[in-house]
Order: sequence, then structure tokens, then C-alpha cells
Amino acid sequence: MACDIAGSAGRGQQRLQEIRGALRSVLSGALDVAELDRRDVSYVDTGDGCRLVAPAGLPKAELLVPLLPELSARIRGHNRQAGPDTRLRVRVAVHAGEVRFDPDGIVSGTPFEVLARLLDAAPLRRAAVAGPDGAPVAAILSQHYYEETVGHGYEGLEADAFTAAEVVVKEYAARAWLWYPGSPVGPRPEEEAEPRSAATGPRPVEAGQQPTEAEPRTVEQVVRATGHGTVFAVARGVQHIRSNERG
Repeated sequence: MACDIAGSAGRGQQRLQEIRGALRSVLSGALDVAELDRRDVSYVDTGDGCRLVAPAGLPKAELLVPLLPELSARIRGHNRQAGPDTRLRVRVAVHAGEVRFDPDGIVSGTPFEVLARLLDAAPLRRAAVAGPDGAPVAAILSQHYYEETVGHGYEGLEADAFTAAEVVVKEYAARAWLWYPGSPVGPRPEEEAEPRSAATGPRPVEAGQQPTEAEPRTVEQVVRATGHGTVFAVARGVQHIRSNERG
């Protein structure tokens, strides 16, 4: 698992150290709630984020639930008390594979290349800045990790909590899966209306359209990608891309 603090650049040395400490604190608390022994999980500070390496015997689902919802809740709590320069938004990428531990304790392997590409993926970056204050946690799972965890009956890992996204970063191209606040896995925003019934299902909201009182909010995230005239919207389980450019 790799974590990256969104928008960490430009805050200055003192603020950077504060948000790094805040990330480590909320992540440590989330690991405790998830009953994951921190002594078994390798923690590597990456400057504006971190990387966790879990033991091979750990069930993959335990790095998702309740860890991600708890991390999101703890970041929300931190942000309510923090000033604008020390608030957190965190991108998370999750993948699994064989790694090598060198004699000096350094961990390496090709799974980290996949993690780096996922963490830099445009769909994840867009999800992280959704909403007026951004998402506290936006996560992306590799196809392999998704297939090993979602839809196998684990509580909280229902398929409609995740959204498919195509990732193209440098030479890496693959399908991945987004998890975002408001999905059934995570804590629901206080202002969000009750979801539509299963019979009618969610209806996509057109760009610029505001939900009426009779129309519950069905779009979880709406982001305008600067410079491209593109509206990105994620309804529960469905991703919509609409171009506003003429021609």
C-alpha cells in the first residue's frame, strides 16, 4: 500500500513536517482499529507520503476494510481541527505481489512499480480533489487486488463500492478500481441525501446540472480537469466522462 499527501508541495518545510506527522498518526490509529500489528507491517517514509509492506500471510481484504474507512474518518477528524495549511487529502494505491527484502532491510520488487503508476493515475488524482475540500481518502486497487478481494463475500467489499477506471501512466496501461467517500464501504458525507431505491437506480447528472429537492444526489464526485474542458463524474459504480469541447 502506498499513500501520498495530495497538494503537499508549496506548504513550506514546517507545514510539510506537520502533515507528514499527521499522516503517520492517523494511519497508525487506523491500523490499530483494523487490528493490524504495526510490528508486522513495514513502514517506509517517502517524503510526502509512505509505503506499507504487509506480510504474505495477511488476508488482502484486511488492508481495505476497516482500514480505509477508518483512515478516512480519522483524516476528517484531523481536518476539522487543522488550519488550511495542515489539512490532509491522501491518495492510496494498493497492489500485491512478490517483493525482496535485502540484507539491510530494504524492500524492492516490480510490485512497487505498479504502485507508483497507480498512485500517479489521473482518475485517482481527480477523485482526490473532488468536492470543495477534496476527498479525505481516495484509493485505487490494481485489477489483481480487486479480483482477490471484492465480490468474495467479505463484509463491506461489495462490488458497487468500486468504480472501474482505465489507468495509463508512462508504459503502464491497465484497468484499476477506485474507492471513494460515499461508497457503501466508507463513511457517508453528512450532507448526502438517501440513495435512490434499487428499483430505479442512480441516474447520471449532466455537467452543470444541480440536483433538485425531488432528485437525490446521485453523483458522488464531480471534477473539472483544467485545460481540457472535460467533466469527470462518478456515480456509484459507474464512471462518466463527458467532453465540453466543441468539435
